[in-house]
Amino acid sequence: MAFEDLYRLSAHAVITDDGGRILMLKADYADYRWGLPGGAVDPGETLIETLVRECREELACEVEVAYLSGIYYHAAVNSHSAIYRARLHLPATIMLSDEHSEWGYFPPETLSPVQRQRVMACLNFCGEVAYAAF
Repeated sequence: MAFEDLYRLSAHAVITDDGGRILMLKADYADYRWGLPGGAVDPGETLIETLVRECREELACEVEVAYLSGIYYHAAVNSHSAIYRARLHLPATIMLSDEHSEWGYFPPETLSPVQRQRVMACLNFCGEVAYAAF
């Protein structure tokens, strides 16, 4: 499923460092925004398969998926995004794909309002999946 398709479904990972900062990637496409690792579901994939594949492609790292924390609808791109808590398998050396130009760990309070809401719901997960539309 390509970015230009009419409807999208994606899976994204909230990954933190030891200081609780959030791993973000700067895209080399669309609006060049910083975002969580992850991407669009390919036909025949489950959401978790998508998340593991996208992290492998974007970071050259394996991840361990802990839980699904939220499902969010984004009207601007007609897309639902599933947000998962994940951890990098250690030792991990991040090597970006050609889809991204930079990576870094950022304090949650520095993220955009939408990213911050999704990330904080994930970090404060209490067993109930969050839902919202933006």
